[in-house]
Amino acid sequence: MVLPSAYLPPISWFAHLLTGEPISIEQHENYQKQTIRNRCTIDSPNGPLHLTIPIDKSNFATSGKCLMKDVRISTHSDWQHQHWYALETTYFNSPFFEYLQDDFRPFYEKKWDFLMDFNEALTAKCCEFLDIHPTLQRTEAYTGIAPMMDFPTKHYYQVFQQKHSFLPNLSIIDLIFNMGNESIILLRK
Repeated sequence: MVLPSAYLPPISWFAHLLTGEPISIEQHENYQKQTIRNRCTIDSPNGPLHLTIPIDKSNFATSGKCLMKDVRISTHSDWQHQHWYALETTYFNSPFFEYLQDDFRPFYEKKWDFLMDFNEALTAKCCEFLDIHPTLQRTEAYTGIAPMMDFPTKHYYQVFQQKHSFLPNLSIIDLIFNMGNESIILLRK
């Protein structure tokens, strides 16, 4: 199965990792803006919040295209501080943020050049926490992305569900900060 590179992917993306199939991450596709490639969605006091990593457009051809493997992260904004602040303020009262913040904060302090490297490192950290060991590799040539199956998200505790009800298929980080070690149980269901 071939999946797109994703920034803190949604729960359904991670469910594919449990199928037992080898997973390839497509690195030869043209970058698509406003997708999970550089955007994740978390719960916030005001409802779903999209966190978007700014992209450096200098590598894009005049046609506006750039292969995913060549997409660089822009250094012209303080996005890392903003994203960490959003994660911290949103999940500060979640059951597991206090225990896991030191594992995730370094991703928002280190300078990253390429979007795929950042996504891959964060995905590996999430897999480590979930104690799953999928076979992940980057594609060697363009193969296209398989349509992602829609895995219904089982309800789990969310910090703001009393305010705006349960939000399905948020970023895996929402599940991890809210459910901790039980996250894998929900993923397997």
